[in-house]
Amino acid sequence: MTTLLGRRTRLLAATTVTAGLVLVVAGCSSSDSGSGKTTAGGVHLAKAGRLTTCTHLPYPPFQSVIDGKVQGFDVSLIDLVAKDLGVKQQIVDTPFENFKTGAFLNSGQCDLAAAGMTITPERAKNVDFSDPYFEATQAVLAAKNSGITSLADAKGKKVGAQAQTTGEDFAKKQGLDPVSFASSDAVLNGLRTGQVQAVVIDYPVVQGWLKDKATADKFKVVDNLKTGEQYGFTVKKGNKPLLDAVNKALKNAKADGTYKKIYEKWIGPYDSSVASPAGS
Repeated sequence: MTTLLGRRTRLLAATTVTAGLVLVVAGCSSSDSGSGKTTAGGVHLAKAGRLTTCTHLPYPPFQSVIDGKVQGFDVSLIDLVAKDLGVKQQIVDTPFENFKTGAFLNSGQCDLAAAGMTITPERAKNVDFSDPYFEATQAVLAAKNSGITSLADAKGKKVGAQAQTTGEDFAKKQGLDPVSFASSDAVLNGLRTGQVQAVVIDYPVVQGWLKDKATADKFKVVDNLKTGEQYGFTVKKGNKPLLDAVNKALKNAKADGTYKKIYEKWIGPYDSSVASPAGS
């Protein structure tokens, strides 16, 4: 069941946002604790019978709306957590900025956040990260006829990046002055329309874009940057029961082959070095 309640950008403040896209995926409901909350498998949840996940749409292949439903790599992994807890997953579309501050986790609007988010010491001051579940690299994408063949070639040219992301931060550290876009879709549109001549963004996102023949015919990856980034899911500071549940689901999925199947469905050919990164 999918209910569309509104759209938001990454740059809106938490106090001004309205309700976002909500998706409920299959599962079994749990018992109400009597306080309007839910305890499932020893985990205290924001809503009875729900594992409420904050994300920011779209960010394929990790989460995006496909055939009217929010689907993707992150969504499938958190489905495993919800299944273990015997509840349904409910997804709420929220500004990315709130993932860095933990605002929606602290307010109890969401139990966890899943948004292709890099684990950083700065973010870890406000939220607790799960074990890393994906090792990401940054890619530089440019038009085939642009003359840009590396990140170094992009200096002095208009380069796009997604706002509030490590890709944007990385571009700035390399001496670029990136044009900020609110979403990954907006980044690609900026490249297509000539607003920028190249973009710096997570490589898995670029992989998804290049599955479209029209995009692949016109653009190419000119640089793949090993930045040591690892993705993690987040919970409210101190929420050890839920964090343990997330880590257990990830560990089991990697052990029984479920992770590999999800990876191949959403990312591509399985790369164990990327899929099973060392702890951050």
